[in-house]
Amino acid sequence: MWRPRTTRVVAYATAGAIIVLMIVLAVVLAPAFQLADRLLMIALGLFLAWILHMLGRCRVEARDDGLTIVNAFRTRRLTWPEVVDATMNPGDPWPTLDLTDGTTVSAMGINGSERTRATTQFAELHALVRARSAAPGPG
Repeated sequence: MWRPRTTRVVAYATAGAIIVLMIVLAVVLAPAFQLADRLLMIALGLFLAWILHMLGRCRVEARDDGLTIVNAFRTRRLTWPEVVDATMNPGDPWPTLDLTDGTTVSAMGINGSERTRATTQFAELHALVRARSAAPGPG
């Protein structure tokens, strides 16, 4: 399983800070704000934390039967024969998987901003795709 370290740390630390900040603001706000306003502030903080959680949960899982790509708002399960190739050029935010139906899927679980770690993770993923997705040769 591959997942970005920095993205997770930043996402969850920021989510925690936002929740704490919104609760503190809701408690110490001027009396002009009603209870409903304060509850909406806390709800907004929870909503923002949920969005950050969705970004922090991204990962790529390789199993014997295929790949599971968990991106921010969508999870895709792919069998090995569905994946044609994996590419990640320098400067790309994450790898792209080319599929047999002509579409592509981004794999946000490998984050290009973590240069050395991303290079290692992508090399492992690319090797698996090459080994398990290749069509058998004639013969």
